[in-house]
Amino acid sequence: MTISGMTGFARAEGEHQGQRWIWELKSVNGRGLDLKLRTPQGLDALEPQARAAAAAKFKRGSLQANLSLAREASAAASLKIDFALVDRLISAGENLVAEGKIEKPRWDGLLSIRGVLQSEETAEASEEERAALESALMAGFAQALEALAEARQAEGRSLASVFSEAADRLEALIAAARLSAAAAPAAALERIRQKLEALAPEVKLDPARLAQEAAIAATKADVAEELERLSAHTIELRSLITKPEPAGRRLDFLSQELTREANTLCSKSADLELTRIGLDLKTVVDQIKEQAANVE
Repeated sequence: MTISGMTGFARAEGEHQGQRWIWELKSVNGRGLDLKLRTPQGLDALEPQARAAAAAKFKRGSLQANLSLAREASAAASLKIDFALVDRLISAGENLVAEGKIEKPRWDGLLSIRGVLQSEETAEASEEERAALESALMAGFAQALEALAEARQAEGRSLASVFSEAADRLEALIAAARLSAAAAPAAALERIRQKLEALAPEVKLDPARLAQEAAIAATKADVAEELERLSAHTIELRSLITKPEPAGRRLDFLSQELTREANTLCSKSADLELTRIGLDLKTVVDQIKEQAANVE
């Protein structure tokens, strides 16, 4: 298993009693979990169920879910006649027919009146029918969520590869920094000797005093603790990217800690090579921080 991203698209479709449904889900980065749901009129009851299902599947990301619902042409809704309305219309015109003011109504005329001919689609569905439709739609939503999770996991695998390469670069830079730091005392001694000789070439230098000054300079520039913490953070980075649990916030925090140690290393450095290594470390850490924003 590996970390999951937050970007993806999924589609699921199916049929329920002659009605074709299509779910389309899109996910992008988000600090928390936010679901924007669009459903046909009359299906508002799906929203709390959909939110609960999304929250059970994801922890972060901005999700857009759109449901389309249409009756299949091969399953056209049957028609019915409102005979009660027909009777009322005929009764209302009986006096006018008897007086010869209008002709006796014909079926084609009656059927053209709005409300006489109805589609069963417009009839109020029973509680059982509505529950069955909602159940089918939520099952489809679950399918779409699963497909979206797979898409986000595919992004996560790509991100894990990026973080793994970053961890490799961190380890190489930390190793180079250790070598540079190990040479710091001798380099400090040589810099002090050169400065003193340049200022007073006629003065005989005390080796013990030089060694003492070099030791003080080396102590001030000691970055052993920073390198140890950088190494520990790199191990933690490798651990996080192999876990399926949401790790985005932890990666963001880890990148802040890496930044702090790299900055301290640069501020302590009295050596150009070590400073260069510190700057390279900061570049890698910035890349980690940038990619951490894509992790769930």
